[in-house]
Amino acid sequence: MSHRDGRNPRAGTLADYGLGMAWLAESLNCTRTGAWFVNTFSFASFQHSCLWKCCKYYSMFSSSPPSYLLLLLPISSGNCSRRAQALCSGFGADQFDAADPEECKAKSSFFNWWYFGMCGGTLVTVSIINYIQDNLSWGLGFGIPCVVMGIALFIFLLGTMTYRLSIRSDEENPFIRIGRVFLRAANNWRTTPSAISVEEEARGTLPGSQQFRFLNKALLLPDGSKKEGIVCGIDEVEQAKVILRLVPIGATCLVYATAFAQVFTFFTKQAVTMDRSIGSSFKIPAASLQSFVSLSVVIFIPIYDRILVPIARAITRIPSGITMLQRIGTGMFLSVLSLGIAALVERRRLETASEYGLVDRPEETVPMSVWWLVPQFVLFGIADVFTMVGLQEFFYDQVPSELRSIGLALYLSIFGIGSFLSSFLISLIEKTTRGDGQDGWFSDNLNLAHLDYFYLLLAGLSAMALTAYLYFAKSYIYCRI
Repeated sequence: MSHRDGRNPRAGTLADYGLGMAWLAESLNCTRTGAWFVNTFSFASFQHSCLWKCCKYYSMFSSSPPSYLLLLLPISSGNCSRRAQALCSGFGADQFDAADPEECKAKSSFFNWWYFGMCGGTLVTVSIINYIQDNLSWGLGFGIPCVVMGIALFIFLLGTMTYRLSIRSDEENPFIRIGRVFLRAANNWRTTPSAISVEEEARGTLPGSQQFRFLNKALLLPDGSKKEGIVCGIDEVEQAKVILRLVPIGATCLVYATAFAQVFTFFTKQAVTMDRSIGSSFKIPAASLQSFVSLSVVIFIPIYDRILVPIARAITRIPSGITMLQRIGTGMFLSVLSLGIAALVERRRLETASEYGLVDRPEETVPMSVWWLVPQFVLFGIADVFTMVGLQEFFYDQVPSELRSIGLALYLSIFGIGSFLSSFLISLIEKTTRGDGQDGWFSDNLNLAHLDYFYLLLAGLSAMALTAYLYFAKSYIYCRI
């Protein structure tokens, strides 16, 4: 049972170097709880200070705090949220014995319910905490998460004596061990694999030993001889191959991450222009539509875990119902459908704006219900249940046990890189389509923009990425190291 894990690269590295996931998770949770306390005290004290009450612009600040106080949260927490989430998810998965069939089933369910809890918390924050901060008190809005984090930390610490922990062995650091394989294979690039007999090369190797055969050159000395203790071992070479197999899977998922970034940008921007009224006096905040992603996750995960997985398990005899790669591919396919629907809805919105003569009047509400956008939000939420959770489990399960923290960090990096790619793609399209006095695809006036073209482009790129993914997934060999 591994004692190291994490999803933030720096926190993951500390865990892999032996500080331990339990210790890091406790430390980061304590830090984050302290951050919430600092913000709660800061907002509460400032709001009741003489400077606040005597401020010339008191009315401007009465409902929201100064921006510099908002900086206290990221500064004081130091991005601990992501690290604690990463470490706790991996540490929780380490509590299950992969050699036990029943616990293996439970571990797959753990990732489902972990994401269920994360999205449930997001849903509560969007629907309740944001309302409290906007309408009651910012201090109270930060105080509630502070109390909840304190309770959660207390419960986490109660189980300290019952957690499964492993003592770090005195083996060589895995980064050095795997890096040496690539270095020695590069040094031996002129050496042919025939220098080692077939029997010796096949002895003790894993099923994927015929993939990336160029790494087998790390088994040789430059002169083609082999001397124990100087060349890399077979296990080291196989571990390097496992890491290399993850690259095409992660690369083909970048387009999914790029498409997912639109949920929090253009999907929401569309909603601003549409009819969001319920009854005669209430308007749905445009950003609140994002909660449909979390809501669909919270509703679908119990259905998936308690109904669909047992049915699939009875058919496939696989503990998780379907393989991790099948699960990821299903979510990628759903994202293509969501983008296609988004393009059709946007085309309908543009037609409606044209029919009512609103093309040059962006400040006017397009008489089209915002509920037309709900299907694309819901589909992306269901796609998340497949792809997001599948990637998390895949990058945890398919790396050497000493590098599981880095595996989960790589999983998170897919979505970070995807966001950057989204920004790059938008900038490139904007420069290409705008010119000669014409509005581009991303005009400030959405009635003149062409988000429908952008969604179709993303759907096409996603379909291409899915095709490439299926090719690499078909040849992928699962490894247990």
